[in-house]
Amino acid sequence: MKKYIPLVLIALIVFSCATVPISGRKQISLLPESQMMSMSLTQYQSFLKENKVVADNMEQTKMVKRVGQRIAHAVEKYMKAENMSSRIKGYNWEFNLVDENTVNAWCMPGGKVVVYTGILPITKTEEGLAVVMGHEIAHAIARHGNERMSQGIVAQAGTMSAAAFMKEKPEATQALLLGAIGIGTNVGMLAFGRNQESEADKLGMVFMAMAGYQPAEAIPFWGRMKAVGGGGGTPEFLRTHPSEDIRIDRIKEWLPTAESYYERAN
Repeated sequence: MKKYIPLVLIALIVFSCATVPISGRKQISLLPESQMMSMSLTQYQSFLKENKVVADNMEQTKMVKRVGQRIAHAVEKYMKAENMSSRIKGYNWEFNLVDENTVNAWCMPGGKVVVYTGILPITKTEEGLAVVMGHEIAHAIARHGNERMSQGIVAQAGTMSAAAFMKEKPEATQALLLGAIGIGTNVGMLAFGRNQESEADKLGMVFMAMAGYQPAEAIPFWGRMKAVGGGGGTPEFLRTHPSEDIRIDRIKEWLPTAESYYERAN
């Protein structure tokens, strides 16, 4: 019987494939997105209780909420135009600024977005912030968290089903979830692989462009991110990803497409 187990796993993976919007890449997705959103919401509520959220009447918070709402509207518009609104079913957008001197931002499945004050000196402007928030929201829309967690379950579960693994190993499940959505890392973007990072850059530029922000701002933003680590050794956010020079080259290649969305939005 055991010799048939790998075939069962292969079949499960094949039938659990999904397609990422805009890029068209196939990805493994073992978990119902509704389950990802439910688990994420629990972690999100705990996070807000344990961290200092900047008040809504502060100018920086107003900017975070303004940028987030514009990009969320762009996402909804794109999904409706492409007959993909079901992909964001159950999304209840929230945008919070957390007082933490860490270069970090993330978006959970379901549209829960957190920006850390430590990244604002690097974003500098509202358009720079749109680069970050568009990128993080793109990770959620592309369901990279589900993909990462599914890959982790395949690697750790052995012959167990995903449901059995999550039931019998709740601590491992929680660790996979936190890693998959970027909580617990110095930079939320670190939780993802190189293909997912490039994909989030592409989707994020389209979404920010549709929201009325110039996607070319992604180039100086990533230049500033590169400069943050100058002279102090390789910073954490550069260790597991292509160099920022390679990233910028890829962004330049994609820029004409993103700018076409910007022109239509303006």
